[in-house]
Amino acid sequence: MENNKANYSAYFFAGLAIAFWSTVSTAFKLSLRYQTPTQLLLGAALVSLIVITIFVIAQKKTVFLLQGSLRDIIRSALLGFLNPFLYYTVLLEAYDILPAQEAQALNYIWAVMLALLAIPILKQKPRLRDIGGVLLSFCGAVVIAFRGDFSTMQFKEPVGVTLALVSTLIWAIFWLFNVRDKRDEVVKLFWIFVFGFMYILIYAIAMGEIALLDKYAWLGAGYVGLFEMGITFIVWLMALQRAKSAARITNLIFLTPFISLVIINLILKERIALSTISGLVLIIGGILWQQSSKALPESRVANDSD
Repeated sequence: MENNKANYSAYFFAGLAIAFWSTVSTAFKLSLRYQTPTQLLLGAALVSLIVITIFVIAQKKTVFLLQGSLRDIIRSALLGFLNPFLYYTVLLEAYDILPAQEAQALNYIWAVMLALLAIPILKQKPRLRDIGGVLLSFCGAVVIAFRGDFSTMQFKEPVGVTLALVSTLIWAIFWLFNVRDKRDEVVKLFWIFVFGFMYILIYAIAMGEIALLDKYAWLGAGYVGLFEMGITFIVWLMALQRAKSAARITNLIFLTPFISLVIINLILKERIALSTISGLVLIIGGILWQQSSKALPESRVANDSD
């Protein structure tokens, strides 16, 4: 009975996380109407760091914050540079250029990048099914990048597409190295965001992006900080901790982009293109096909974002 309750609660928390993440693409685009990508990232990272700090205190894990070695601190500093600083800097620039539907669909190529990079970093041997899944997903990315029009053989937004794809590479590198760090997940996340926020602040100052923002800008930054970086991570972690099968819970994350398209259409009034839907189906199909052949790091947080 207790196991069943735990499993039901796992699906509840997973559903909650998916609901939050499904709104993030829309929140990005709305927030970018009132501030630059750097300003949005700075505010969101600050809010997220505050949320994570509160969670560390609530769980009485402050005693563990200073127990790491110098090597652990250096690792956190490097990971914090990759994410949240570099990853979100590149991703938000992509969202600033591309329609929300395209940016969020292309973001799911991170799982393909994860599979490719796991070969040299985790010493995993590729299988024929892995190669087929990767190729299928990249076909989906091509469909989205060309918006279904192959007559001219030109990307519609080459800079935006490139940034979106580069962000997935950064995310995959981050999580492959993060998975080797065996410290408590929340403590680890705290230090990563401490360093990440420092990098973002320095970058914002250097770029002259420090400015007084209006209430709409802060509302957007607060929402992104809470539901993309902060609370949602904690909820997702709770889902994984309660799940009988982390793999089953993790696969639910692929509902997110489709729910997100509905929200994008309703709130942003973007007409969802057939090329976006087709490309996304190919991307997710390729990922599921590839993941069915062997175990990989199971999620963006274990997890998506976006």
